[in-house]
Amino acid sequence: LFTLFAVSITAGAQKFALIDMEYILENIPAYERANEQLEQSSRQWQSEVEKISEEAKTLYKNYQSQIASLSETQRGKKEEEIVAKEKSAAELRRKYFGPEGELAKMQEKLINPIQDEIYGAVKELSQLHGYDLVLDRASAAGIIFANPRIDISDEVLRKLGYSN
Repeated sequence: LFTLFAVSITAGAQKFALIDMEYILENIPAYERANEQLEQSSRQWQSEVEKISEEAKTLYKNYQSQIASLSETQRGKKEEEIVAKEKSAAELRRKYFGPEGELAKMQEKLINPIQDEIYGAVKELSQLHGYDLVLDRASAAGIIFANPRIDISDEVLRKLGYSN
């Protein structure tokens, strides 16, 4: 009984806070600019990949329409050309959009410093106010209700130099 009582007192003494990472990021202009830059590059790269894919489709359609008039050697050449074009599109897609691709590198370069700055501000505020736990309301699907008093998102924004 004593242990249960001690645990309940300890649990009651913990301080919690919430942040809304989406809300914070929406209020940081550098994040919006970084997102726009990522989207622009993504669209450009996607159009490059689609162009090569369309070229491969065109080669295949031409091959299908000419197949009866081609010799075995010509068919082999055309098939190799089609496969090479499809492979080129897949390689380009991997280069731009793969886990180690240009988009991932660009995101790491543009977004990670902003997130690191936010996490630093949250850590400082946690230490200053003695929070034992800070949850992100945007990613914590298990939170059904939270008292707005414990949301420190605006305080994080002020700490970062953005007033809201």
